[in-house]
Amino acid sequence: MTMGARMKALLADTLFKRLFALMWLALVVSHAVAFLVVTRNGGGGGRLPTFPSLPPFSFSQPAASPASATRMPPAPPDWRNGPNGPNGPGGMDGPHGPAGPPPFPGQRGFGAPPIPQGGGLPGSAALLDYGIRLLIIGLAAWFGARWLSAPMRRLQAASRTLGQSLARNEAPPQVDERAGTVEVREAAHVFNEMSRQLSDQVHSRALLVAAISHDLRTPLTRIRMRLESSETDPLTARSIADIHEMDDLIESALEVFRGTGGHEEASQVTDVNALVQAIVDDLADLGQPVSVQGEPAPAPVQSAGLRRVVSNLINNALRYGQRADISVRVHGDAVHIVIDDQGPGIPEAQLDAVMQPFYRLESSRSRLTGGSGLGLYIARDLIARQGGVLTLENHAEGGLRATIALKRA
Repeated sequence: MTMGARMKALLADTLFKRLFALMWLALVVSHAVAFLVVTRNGGGGGRLPTFPSLPPFSFSQPAASPASATRMPPAPPDWRNGPNGPNGPGGMDGPHGPAGPPPFPGQRGFGAPPIPQGGGLPGSAALLDYGIRLLIIGLAAWFGARWLSAPMRRLQAASRTLGQSLARNEAPPQVDERAGTVEVREAAHVFNEMSRQLSDQVHSRALLVAAISHDLRTPLTRIRMRLESSETDPLTARSIADIHEMDDLIESALEVFRGTGGHEEASQVTDVNALVQAIVDDLADLGQPVSVQGEPAPAPVQSAGLRRVVSNLINNALRYGQRADISVRVHGDAVHIVIDDQGPGIPEAQLDAVMQPFYRLESSRSRLTGGSGLGLYIARDLIARQGGVLTLENHAEGGLRATIALKRA
């Protein structure tokens, strides 16, 4: 390490230096303030001490008599014969008049309040002294905790929004790498690098799936067109049905990454109740057992994505629960869309698992009975991109309840 690098490391703003400076300042200020307050209340001397330690005190010392309170403590023998001693030129008996000895450490000067016998502060003064020190150091510790934890709070806020930013195809949150101590700047750099890598991986995965789907759809389309142009027979019809099923699988897989390519639908303030009512009216015209109750509920949503999610959940309720009863309500700063059915529900242990991709409760591999296992995963993802939450729970009266919670602002 060069001399310049060593000097830079010594002068760097580190957490240790901040803590050291803060506690040193708190100690000095607590001594000074405590000393000034105690002396103003008649419990201390007249000059600033050097703060060697906390003051001694005694709660059991007897009250000093008037005579003993004004009596000076005995001086050392060698001082009496000195120039300022009582027998010297400047003493009481000397030619220069009275003069007192210089105050010893812990003693008072002439004219200062008397020191109690025993060398300590009175009990009330000692309690005041220690209380002031405790208060000032406590305030310094509180300020230091807020000061030193500020970078961690910024990192916590950025971490909380990282997942939402990736889901919404937004730029990942960044933490300022120029502010704070060396440790804080290093942590910010590591977090920013991690968020950039995660964003690159998510986008790369979306591009890979989109490329594979494009390459698969082209030959599948050619095969389907050749089969449709050939003579119709049962084998050809089944082959065409399989190709349509493969197209549907590819479309479902693409829905998982919909919006990651930068073409996500913009949010607009929409009456959620009117949107749900339109979906229910279309199903009711087809004779489906559906009902809806609600109230005006404007909220910023992606209309196409929300329509897809609500339609998927209602179709699941009709398929597995015989009927669908929908309600739209405003609860504080959120809009709740609740869809109830009358089916068997979902086992409690599998309520979270059904939200995972390609997980199916139905054991057969037929898409006619069990689907692809991506519907609920796609629904939860689309709602999360709008800042909402999709939850599933078994209704107390039987059946499954799906709840969509959307923010009103």
